[in-house]
Amino acid sequence: MMQERESFGAFMRGFFHNWKGKIWFFLNMFFTVMYLMWRTFFTIPFGYGIVSVAAGIGLLVVEILGMVEAFIHFANMYTVEDYPFPKDVPPELFPDVDVFISTYSEDTELLYKTVRGCMRMKYPDPSKVHIYLCDDGHREEMKALAASMGVNYLDRETHEGAKAGNLNNALAHSSSPYIVTFDADMIPRSNFLMKTMPYFVDAELRNRDRKEEDKIKLGFLQSPQSFYNLDLFQFNLYSESRIPNEQDYFYKDIQVARTKTNSVIYGGSNTVISREALESIGGFFTKAITEDFATGILIERKQYVSLGTSEPLASGLSPQDLKDLVQQRTRWARGVIATGRQMHIFRAPELTFSQKMNYWASIWYWYAPLKRLIYIMSPILYAAFGFMVFKCTLPQVLVFWLPMYISSNISLRMLSRNIRSTKWTSIYETVLFPYMLLPVLFESVGISMKKFKVTNKGEQKNEKGKNFLYAIPFLIMIALSVWGIFRCILIMLDSGSFGPIVVLFWLVNNLFLLVMSLFFVDGRVPYRKSERVMVKMPCLVRYKGEEYQGMTKDASESGIALKLPKPYYFGEGENVEVFLDTEDYHVDLFATVVHVSQWDNEWNYSMKITDINGSFDELLGILYDRIPTVPTEIKKDSGSFEDLKLNMKKRVTPPFYQKRNYPRVLIDDSVRCLNEGIDFVKVFDYNYVCVTVEDDDTPKDLQLLVKSDIVLDCQFETEIRKGLYLYNVVNYRELMEDQRKRNEILAWLTEQGGKHSQEVQTTARMKSDKTGEFDEIALLE
Repeated sequence: MMQERESFGAFMRGFFHNWKGKIWFFLNMFFTVMYLMWRTFFTIPFGYGIVSVAAGIGLLVVEILGMVEAFIHFANMYTVEDYPFPKDVPPELFPDVDVFISTYSEDTELLYKTVRGCMRMKYPDPSKVHIYLCDDGHREEMKALAASMGVNYLDRETHEGAKAGNLNNALAHSSSPYIVTFDADMIPRSNFLMKTMPYFVDAELRNRDRKEEDKIKLGFLQSPQSFYNLDLFQFNLYSESRIPNEQDYFYKDIQVARTKTNSVIYGGSNTVISREALESIGGFFTKAITEDFATGILIERKQYVSLGTSEPLASGLSPQDLKDLVQQRTRWARGVIATGRQMHIFRAPELTFSQKMNYWASIWYWYAPLKRLIYIMSPILYAAFGFMVFKCTLPQVLVFWLPMYISSNISLRMLSRNIRSTKWTSIYETVLFPYMLLPVLFESVGISMKKFKVTNKGEQKNEKGKNFLYAIPFLIMIALSVWGIFRCILIMLDSGSFGPIVVLFWLVNNLFLLVMSLFFVDGRVPYRKSERVMVKMPCLVRYKGEEYQGMTKDASESGIALKLPKPYYFGEGENVEVFLDTEDYHVDLFATVVHVSQWDNEWNYSMKITDINGSFDELLGILYDRIPTVPTEIKKDSGSFEDLKLNMKKRVTPPFYQKRNYPRVLIDDSVRCLNEGIDFVKVFDYNYVCVTVEDDDTPKDLQLLVKSDIVLDCQFETEIRKGLYLYNVVNYRELMEDQRKRNEILAWLTEQGGKHSQEVQTTARMKSDKTGEFDEIALLE
């Protein structure tokens, strides 16, 4: 009964949430129409000079086009639902599948993980899955990799058609009725084929008894391109726990919503395509640098159906420095604009009106640099240079603009299921617009980029403080915005009118976007050599013949963090054996502890993997055979003030490192001292003990009686403050070698630690100097 109530409650919450989104959609459409009518007929500053008229018309045009684009997206997302997954598909009907992994310059280590992921894919008959490593770099190491892993290797002497030509070469050397395309970094989950191929088998079954003209043929299925690393917006802006990946909105919302208009965009990877559909258009389109976008349009023009699904089935690496990000987005922008020009979308009789409008929205999206420039410069033109851009009164703004603005923000949040907000869309556009503006304008007049540039994939790069040239446009616009704010305030004070307050609002809003962009360009120092994945699963730890149960917290290819219920001792530099077991993967590795901390009643052990013990492939499965663990929606506390405060604090506060190889337990209790009387022990971490001594004469040596026959021989290390001293436990290794004594000390620490679990956040904090020795303990009150 309780489960039925919970299910009903979840249903009702989803029902009312969807209806609230639809209501806001209709309200936004009404307010938008009213706003545009007012803007068009009453706000153009005629009579204020040619500069004002030109600026006013330019602002109006981008507003109209932007709102048409928003209407298209909102209309699509009015109902965002995945196409029903086919059930009970006979396993014997699953067809042969060719898997193409395209590569050009990526390193062997990256390709190994992708190929291994493809080899893990489950299928009713694994012999029907044919994997091809399509190497357009013609490299011997790739040929050797394919041979060692038992997959097919394909290369070619020339490079015509770039990636599309590479894939066409693979088409010519394979024969399966369905093709899966993966980029070099995209690691599929083991259920990729079982989550995608049933749609194609189901389509074939439905078409069996239909006439040729009545058949509905599935051309391609696009699953999301998700990422197991943080994108640059999450990483550089310290928002890894606050916002989803920037691409999630497109793949998990827009693509799924476009299924209903058969205008899903082929993204180039994580896709299943019908060979028949490809052959009907002559293969992958080779005359565009975004061959995927063009190929998808051609397939849909041939009346094939496309599907977009929302569940991540493969994940890869997003660009890891600003240069690569700009290069990638510039290629996408120029390729989409050029493809739109080549395809003559609006003159194509095979396309429906809905398809044409969706493709137009895809093209107009890449004019965001021009739109963002106009949005930023319009209030500056008025406040800093005195040009009227927008003729209105404050009451008019409150009546026409404010309802449209509020309803638009709410609609985007609700219809996107809180994946995207107006603020973060503006940040993304502002960061990139200075570098993409000229390429977009050049492409618009036919000056095209001819060469395909591959986005680099590899380790996170340290860009902290190294992008000054990239920062110059933002510094200039920040100076103009600050001057405009000062001038706007003076205008209001001199006139006694609050009319310019709307201009002031946009100046402050744009200043926020520009400062966030400056923070983004400033970068952030990466400390991890490999990407961390939030892996929560049971684990077994073995040390000196004893076994302890725990849970993993996170893991990477080089390290693992565990949660253990007690403050166990693991010798510094000594190997600990860790076992991880799932239904599909079994890992047995050795690691050493590099840091220990307490959270509530659990102890977090961060470990460096020293010996993977032949389990590397299994570890890869545990790490990447899962939905990425980065946030899937915007956190509620992600406000503008919090964004600024967080970034300023993180950039001003120097990193604090702790050398903490052992659990640090807050004792705060009296312990008998054999040579001095009774001392008050504050903190103990096996290697060191912090005590209070009432005598002014500090003893150099202490003997602390923990149990009847367990004595800590302590040697004076340093004075922390008056009456508080740090001692080195010189016999701790000897005590820890004795299993009985080790367990008795553990029991004592567990009892003491439990008393003070709520005081963990005010526990003693030790800092280490350059030699790695403790030089102080700061007891936080």
